[in-house]
Amino acid sequence: MAKECARHILLKTKEEAEKIKQQLAKGGDFAKLAKKHSTCSSAKRGGDLGEFAPGKMLKAFDNVVFKKPVLKVHGPVKTKFGYHLIETIYRT
Repeated sequence: MAKECARHILLKTKEEAEKIKQQLAKGGDFAKLAKKHSTCSSAKRGGDLGEFAPGKMLKAFDNVVFKKPVLKVHGPVKTKFGYHLIETIYRT
């Protein structure tokens, strides 16, 4: 079964997400930005969600981590929790 490892930054608004994405594009440190801005409990781990299989996350989230290119920041991806910036670290 496929598994992947991802990290994310969860934000309340699309505008916030776009602002952080611009900082990442300019070379901002993902883990530091996650610790400072993410509203998810994963923030203290730099946004690291660890390894998981398909179906463990929301569909919109799965669509990014299992289908989009690895080691690129995708988003903002809207879910019921807010707006995510998602980076897949690896896929097995």
